[in-house]
Amino acid sequence: MFNKIIKRGNRKGARSEGADAAARPAATSSSSAAAPAAAPVTVNHASRASAPTPSSPTSPHLPASAFPILPASAASPPLLEPLPLIRDVAAADRPGLLIRKLRLVAALFDFSDSLKHPREKEAKRQALLELVEYVQSPTPSSATTPNTPARLPDAVQEALVAAISANIFRPLPPALHESAASIDPNATPDDEEEPYLDPAWPHLQLVYELLLRYVVSPDTDTKLAKRHVDHAFVLRLLDHFDSEDPREREYLKTVLHRIYGKFMVHRPFIRKAINNVFYRFIFETERHNGIGELLEILGSIINGFALPMKEEHKLFLGRALIPLHKPKSVAIYHQQLSYCIVQFVEKDFKLADAVIRGLLKYWPVINCQKEVLFLGELEEVLEATQQAEFQRCMVPLFKQIGRCLNSAHFQVAERALFLWNNDHIVSLIAQNRGVIFPIIFEALERNIQSHWNQAVHGLTANVRKMFLDMDSELFEECQQQYIEKVAKAKELEEQRESAWRHLEAVAAKAAGDDMVLVN
Repeated sequence: MFNKIIKRGNRKGARSEGADAAARPAATSSSSAAAPAAAPVTVNHASRASAPTPSSPTSPHLPASAFPILPASAASPPLLEPLPLIRDVAAADRPGLLIRKLRLVAALFDFSDSLKHPREKEAKRQALLELVEYVQSPTPSSATTPNTPARLPDAVQEALVAAISANIFRPLPPALHESAASIDPNATPDDEEEPYLDPAWPHLQLVYELLLRYVVSPDTDTKLAKRHVDHAFVLRLLDHFDSEDPREREYLKTVLHRIYGKFMVHRPFIRKAINNVFYRFIFETERHNGIGELLEILGSIINGFALPMKEEHKLFLGRALIPLHKPKSVAIYHQQLSYCIVQFVEKDFKLADAVIRGLLKYWPVINCQKEVLFLGELEEVLEATQQAEFQRCMVPLFKQIGRCLNSAHFQVAERALFLWNNDHIVSLIAQNRGVIFPIIFEALERNIQSHWNQAVHGLTANVRKMFLDMDSELFEECQQQYIEKVAKAKELEEQRESAWRHLEAVAAKAAGDDMVLVN
């Protein structure tokens, strides 16, 4: 029985090979017939028996319903079909031609092998270039062409978005840290390793350019387009911000920003979806390639917030932006994060207290480079802080600054001392010197006496002189308190040493000569 099944399988395989061999000459002849033509060509998917069909909404392939059904006469066109240029066709016939060209754009090829399907890839590239030029070209004036049909009718927009989705919504390759973990679970990812660059980028760039031109085009009616550029489309765009290719992330940033600006109905959803990306990054993975780009988009969005600020925006600041200081990789996106934080404070100065206390909550303990970044951000926030908000948080703030002044890492101490180069911060300190001087004085004296770095010594002396010139009486009072504190500490140390010596003497007397003392 088993032998019969094997023989039957062999016969079926031979028959399918014969069918492929019979189909090959036809394809070759059609290709040779199309070769002399100068017009762009399209690929017929119906002639590929192995073409996959979509089985789920996340499939990267194009659903058949995205395109209208062709007439029976066009049911079996050749593999490469000559198509005229869009500008050479009458306006009434352009929608059909556009859909046929989008059918070609929806074709997916393996770009890792340049020898596979070179003619089809070139045909797709030419079609993309032509579509980009058509979508971005200005609309004819209604005075000269009063009866001109819509340049992008609904059927064309549906096919356009579907073709774009088929190309850009693809499975991303494993990230560098995932590849290293699959080989060695204990391996540490190399941050200096070059990111993965997609070999299909020359074509993907044209697809992204087509999407960008479609979104910004004046012919794109948001009432119609929102049915195609919907929430599911936006979510899939956000998923691809994790791409390792920086060129793709740059295009995604521009496209999503334009969608946010044009599709007002999507704005709350986009903000919420970005929040969810941040929550997952902060509290689950701590790995994402596109946090910086998303923060750049948010910087522009925050700049446009109206006053008084909504409670939703304040919650976003406290629950997403401030906790973004926690991950170890904050240095990668800190510049964009700092810009967003400062934008909030400049919009509503009453948020300064919450922001400063949030920074103190996530202040690094052993990471000196993060401390330098935090001090730089703190200076920008303090520049936008008013007197009332400063007074609420100045005690815990300057206790932390005092610890930074005494840091053994000279860059941390140096960056903390640079705060006194800012006139606004010096003004805030001067108005509250009665509270701040006693907190900071001890740290300055310790630097003068024992810090190993000469640059820190010089900067500390300058700050100390600034305090003296600002209020000499308060300076002398703080100095006297410091002297008394040092003397008291020395006296306590002597009492402790004396108590231990007394205990050792008593123990030695009780144990006799057999006791061994350990110093």
